[in-house]
Amino acid sequence: MSVNLSRTATTTKTVIETEYGIVAAQHRLAAQAGADVLAAGGDAVDAAIATSFAIGVLEPWMSGPAGGGALMLWRADEGRAEALDYGMRAPVNLDPADYPLTGKGIAGDLFPWEQVEGDRNVQGATAVAVPGLVDGMGRMHARYGRMPWADLLAPAVALAREGMLVDWYAALIIASTTRELAKDADAAALFLEDGQWPTISGWTALAEKRLDQARMADSLEQIARHGARALYDGDLGAAMAADIQAKGGSLSHNDLRGYEAVFRDPLRVAYRGARFDVLPGLTAGPTFADALRVMEGRDMGVQPGADGFAAYADGLNAAYADRLATMGDTGESETHAGCTTHFSVVDRQGNMVAQTQTLLSIFGSRVVSPSTGFTMNNGIMWFDPVPGRPNSLAPGRRCLMNVCPIVGGAGGARFAFGASGGRKIVSAMVQMASFVADYGMEIGAAFHHPRIDVSGGAAVVADETLPDAVLARLRAEHTVHTTRRSPFPYAFACPAGVMRRGAVNSGCTEIMSPWGDAVSEEKTGPT
Repeated sequence: MSVNLSRTATTTKTVIETEYGIVAAQHRLAAQAGADVLAAGGDAVDAAIATSFAIGVLEPWMSGPAGGGALMLWRADEGRAEALDYGMRAPVNLDPADYPLTGKGIAGDLFPWEQVEGDRNVQGATAVAVPGLVDGMGRMHARYGRMPWADLLAPAVALAREGMLVDWYAALIIASTTRELAKDADAAALFLEDGQWPTISGWTALAEKRLDQARMADSLEQIARHGARALYDGDLGAAMAADIQAKGGSLSHNDLRGYEAVFRDPLRVAYRGARFDVLPGLTAGPTFADALRVMEGRDMGVQPGADGFAAYADGLNAAYADRLATMGDTGESETHAGCTTHFSVVDRQGNMVAQTQTLLSIFGSRVVSPSTGFTMNNGIMWFDPVPGRPNSLAPGRRCLMNVCPIVGGAGGARFAFGASGGRKIVSAMVQMASFVADYGMEIGAAFHHPRIDVSGGAAVVADETLPDAVLARLRAEHTVHTTRRSPFPYAFACPAGVMRRGAVNSGCTEIMSPWGDAVSEEKTGPT
């Protein structure tokens, strides 16, 4: 694995420090939408809801109303964490027999499952699972929201009315998936120009190029007026299900009516005097906990050197061995990072949200519902198509997720971290949690420090800027591939996080993310 980048250039991101609330997200305009809500008197939950819908407009290949995910909440006044699972599910009328294996070996997307005829579990309407994001946001608002629901969706509606700007990065993302998008007429109409990737807006362009997201804006307005269940119980949901069935999928209106996001008690992980709260169940939370259990018995050193990185590799390898044996997530290609988004929020009172949401693959199923304007997920790909395994495809079944949002406390700091990047996520979260707990790093140091990736494969992927002693120790015990962080594709996960120490909040995003940024409500003018 190699990335051709300058050997002398360095990339850094400014870390905000303020007594006001902060939103850190993979798109600055989405972070701004959340910060505006904080400035208007909302708390971390309100800001997270606004950011969630806004980023679905601004990164429509990563997440959106037809996707799913999970989040962790920290309620500062109660001193407790809570998990919310709004993951996707298989439709109840799905028939595993409709996904016959080709017998030709491994498929080529995120997971090396056995190849299914026509890639029916990866591409097209047959790959669509029951979405959970909108119901998740509705249930979180009903329990904790302070501002009116419609006000929180207003930024997303406005952004969709304007249409997402197609700059160099957006054009690059669309170009990477042009062949697949061209297979669905509605996806091609939304994202492509005459079957090709769109003209780029830039300094040489006479006019801006924007996507036509008017239909999405209409649908978001319906959800804003009638509530989250409009996508599940009402005409909007019926229309979306009819669209998918017309294209050959099994998603039904009854699937949508029966969907409910679930609040759960978190998995609490104690580690060297620190405490982390992560997602339980079919997520990367248990894998995170298993890795830290191995690391706790190791000498981590006084700084992240050879001993520390050797412990990271061993802990993650052991944790993934258990995950692959018991949870059914049996691998991932090294060329795809998983197409997800993450953002984190902290408000002036210290409440926090770490939220991860996804369509799964880039552009999900590469199918657009024409009635809603939503890009649909391909959550069916999360299942193993071979029957009789822990994560085999079955009707009505919950999807296994790789997400790992965490809230934690260590050394007087409290933080909310998470990342996009498929199975790369948990490697990043284990190391970044350790950077804070073992080495007392502030958020800027943690986000800028080079990392490794251990995702259950045959090799360790290491940032080539790590010290020679670290690389030598890793090579003595593992097969190691070295690479550098780059804006596309990502060799490592793409984190976003916030931290609070005393009354001072800080935030940062992945340094190579061209759109990612942390925004303070102070910049907006707090009330």
